[in-house]
Amino acid sequence: MRGRVAVVVMALLLLLYIVLTTQRAWLFITTGEPVAVVLGVALVVLPVIGVWALVVELRFGWRTQQLVRRLASEGELPVDDVPRRASGRYEREAADAAFPAYAAAVEAEPADWRRWFRLGLAYDACGDRRRARKALRWAIGLEAKAGGATV
Repeated sequence: MRGRVAVVVMALLLLLYIVLTTQRAWLFITTGEPVAVVLGVALVVLPVIGVWALVVELRFGWRTQQLVRRLASEGELPVDDVPRRASGRYEREAADAAFPAYAAAVEAEPADWRRWFRLGLAYDACGDRRRARKALRWAIGLEAKAGGATV
């Protein structure tokens, strides 16, 4: 729940930033001065990039949650029995020991989105967020190609 509240707060802050930036951009552009016009255009382009990035991340989070719900309803979510530290993070050694089974499952059946998704969760438990996101994006793509039902 905290994650969703944080997303809403960040989206609202981005919206406020866009409104204020667009106002300033208009003021720069209407001066007619070449340097001010360039600054005004930059002030329009940067928020557009920010909105695009926000939409991409929100879509990724939404699709990931859909797949988690789907795996849970099918009883396919991996058992979370890896020991954790007091901070709540997984013990690295235990996560690393559990990882090879998920990698071998993907090697055995690379077209199965469920196996890729579980591999992404294993990468995340090992602390490798970059590879975790890549595996989860791959799972989302495979599930979409398979014409999977949305939850």
